[in-house]
Amino acid sequence: MFAGDLMFDRGIRYYAEKGGGNNFIFQEMSKLLLSNDLALVNLEGPITDEKSISLGTKAGSTNNYFFTFDPSLAKTLFNQNIRMVSLGNNHILNFGSEGLASTKKYLDAAGVEYFGAPGGRSIVKEIGGVKIAFVSYNEFASSDIKAEQKAAIWEIEKQELQADVVIVFCHWGAEYVKNPSKNIKDLAHQFIDAGADVVIGSHPHVIQDPEEYMSKRIYYSLGNFIFDQHFNEDVRQGMGVIVKINKNTKQLEFEEKSFYLADNGQTIEKSAEK
Repeated sequence: MFAGDLMFDRGIRYYAEKGGGNNFIFQEMSKLLLSNDLALVNLEGPITDEKSISLGTKAGSTNNYFFTFDPSLAKTLFNQNIRMVSLGNNHILNFGSEGLASTKKYLDAAGVEYFGAPGGRSIVKEIGGVKIAFVSYNEFASSDIKAEQKAAIWEIEKQELQADVVIVFCHWGAEYVKNPSKNIKDLAHQFIDAGADVVIGSHPHVIQDPEEYMSKRIYYSLGNFIFDQHFNEDVRQGMGVIVKINKNTKQLEFEEKSFYLADNGQTIEKSAEK
């Protein structure tokens, strides 16, 4: 199962502490997460021993956008079956290269796999006898977007030769915009043409409508998964996508879930909204 952006600082850190711990935030999601072979999200920031500088800050202030997650989160992710995360985003270096190294250290210790950080564009994992390649595209990885696009396409082409299924997880686009740009759509099509079987996006913090292209599915943005954004209904919505892979034919089927960011920091299924 795939979900969007997970941010565990600022308001979420506050709600977790108020609710008695990390598991409070996942309380309504645990059953769904544990019912899949693997859950994968975008980890929108580093895991470090540093003190939070965003907790209690004013929206729009500089420190409001610098995240660090408590080391206890790594084990929580594992226990919640989020055993793979994408680190290819615009916040993973909020605490510099030391913050990235710390993130890897804590994820490694907890048994959570990762990809998308500098020097680690892809990872291949076998699930139920199916070899799946997860490839990262991070629009914010460098100032040379064209080079990042070419590198992602090259990686897709390479993995397509050795994996049964290639899934591209993207961090791209404009925040709070409900429709992807033509450039983003063209790039998603290039990823499919290069050999991707499904493209999944994050970063806009709102859901963007999926598309079928060459009989392949593109989810331009899944919106927020765990975040403290409540300023309008669009950012409170998130989507989960369960990808079912036929072991014999390698054909994909998709089941979509609707999420909602509740006032207490928890994420709940829309159908279970209280």
